Amino acid sequence: MIWLVGDRGMLGAELAEAFSRKGIGFVGTGREVDILDPECLAKFAAGRGISWIVNCAAYTKVDRAEGEVEAEACRRLNAEGPAKLARLTRGIGARLLQISTDYVFDGSEERPRREDEAVSPLSVYGRTKAEGEALVMAEAPDSIILRTAWLYGRHGPNFVLTMLGLMKERDEVGVVADQRGSPTWARDLSDAIAVILGQPSPEPGIYHFTDSGEASWWDFACEIERLGRENGILGKPCSVRALTTEEYPSRARRPASSILSTGKILATFGIRPPAWQESLAEFVKEVAASQRGPMGADR
Repeated sequence: MIWLVGDRGMLGAELAEAFSRKGIGFVGTGREVDILDPECLAKFAAGRGISWIVNCAAYTKVDRAEGEVEAEACRRLNAEGPAKLARLTRGIGARLLQISTDYVFDGSEERPRREDEAVSPLSVYGRTKAEGEALVMAEAPDSIILRTAWLYGRHGPNFVLTMLGLMKERDEVGVVADQRGSPTWARDLSDAIAVILGQPSPEPGIYHFTDSGEASWWDFACEIERLGRENGILGKPCSVRALTTEEYPSRARRPASSILSTGKILATFGIRPPAWQESLAEFVKEVAASQRGPMGADR
């Protein structure tokens, strides 16, 4: 039995659908089970025969985390919580798959970053995720850390849905063009997780998964705009203006290059990520379909 922690967030909800679609037995929890409370965790796990815990719970408000109060909340959820889950797995004979992020790197080098490279986070969010990785592996070395980047999906706010909303309302949007990464559909990541958990004894360690290829946020937005018009979501063109990071200030510093090497996950599990453009096209088609009622009529 798999315990899916954080089953109502963007990735967790997508993963729950993937498990159901593939006939994988799981139980999902949200805030009703406090991952910072060891007694609560142990009580929930008792008698369920849990073999894996997949932790999708995280503090992801990157800019808000730069505030003193929010920084502590971020650390507790991104570092203390995973450590407590890892400690629990030792007691119940289970293993942990922990989701992490490209933000553990500073992005100063324009090349794909490997799993064995030293981390160098720029933000509170990145530092807490890196701390969570270290604590998990110290508590339960048989765990799997799965880093991803630029995630989007149907469940919860994300760049694609935000852009489509803004583009409906405006004639022009400004998007940063000097930060690069790999847009990744939550469904693709969920399918990869299902493959890993389907292995008899998956090799522990750190792995990277993103959709293949790279883009700037501006490239990403231009493709969203094109697909939005092509699929009837946008009734008019919207100009996408390229900005520099300096022209779009934020409280948290972000990596200039968020490209992650995915060679290890291919070599170990045979997982070959799809091209980000193909996945985005499929996702936007689904968004368009969801906005139409029976017989294709607009809702």
